[in-house]
Amino acid sequence: MWTEQDNHLTRSFTFKDFKEAFAFMTDVAAVAEEIDHHPWWSNSYNKVKIRLTTHDAGHTVTQRDHVLAQRIDALAERYGV
Repeated sequence: MWTEQDNHLTRSFTFKDFKEAFAFMTDVAAVAEEIDHHPWWSNSYNKVKIRLTTHDAGHTVTQRDHVLAQRIDALAERYGV
């Protein structure tokens, strides 16, 4: 579930291994390029943490962040996360 805090939407994901986490990140990257809205993220082994904010709206959460979050959720479901 996404959490809104400090003008960011944040969510953490846990996958079965690094390869699956990296594949998920690759899928998210494709969506981010498609909609021209890019996340901040970190990855350590099977864990991926994502933060969304809209820089050109003054670093606040906007509809663009919610749209990307929904697309990311759909991808995560494909991985059973």
